[in-house]
Order: sequence, then structure tokens, then C-alpha cells
Amino acid sequence: MTRRTVQVRRIYDEPSADDGIRVLVDRVWPRGIRKDAAAIDEWLKDVAPSTELRKWYGHVPEKFAQFEARYRDELAKSDARTALDHLRTLAKRDALTLVTATKDVDHSQAAVLARLLRDSR
Repeated sequence: MTRRTVQVRRIYDEPSADDGIRVLVDRVWPRGIRKDAAAIDEWLKDVAPSTELRKWYGHVPEKFAQFEARYRDELAKSDARTALDHLRTLAKRDALTLVTATKDVDHSQAAVLARLLRDSR
């Protein structure tokens, strides 16, 4: 079986030839990006953290470990679990790039998802 890559990129970065399938994993549409110019294949809102969790976290790196634990709990719930399973299917098919508007991608939901997808292979 071929091992496919899973990577994280900002939506504001230029797409790369090795991105494969590009999926936006934010619940809110990124500022300043037109939908027809987004260079994504899908927008998977259901895999994003809840609004409550996102607001609590506020992208404060010191809260990241706790955010990740709470987010993983959310991903075990119905709609999020279905969306995560869809990402797993995509990752088996081709290279997968999780796209986010977050400035600090290492402390984002996309980083958590990428880790989950890489570990589940």
C-alpha cells in the first residue's frame, strides 16, 4: 500500500503541486478569500471545532494541550466523526492537505487532525 502524505497549509499560501486534495477544515470562512478563488476541493465544516471550543481556545498556545484533548472528544461525536472518517478516506486515496486560515498552524485544529490521520494509518 502506498503511504500518502497529510500536511497542513494556510489558505493564504500559494497552492503547491504536491498538495493533492485540499480540504478547508475551518468552521468559519477565511477573511479576504473569495470562494471561487480559494483553491480548495472541499470545505468540511463538520470536522472543525465547535464555536464554543474555538472561542474558549482563542489560539492561545498555552491552552493547546487542553484544546487538543477537548477537540478529540468532539471528534468522537456523530457529525464530526463522520467528517473525520471522510478525511481518512481522502487520505488513503491521495496526498491530503488540510487548509486553515489560522496563523499558527502548529497550534491549530488542522495540526490535530493531521496527527490523527497520520497515526491512524
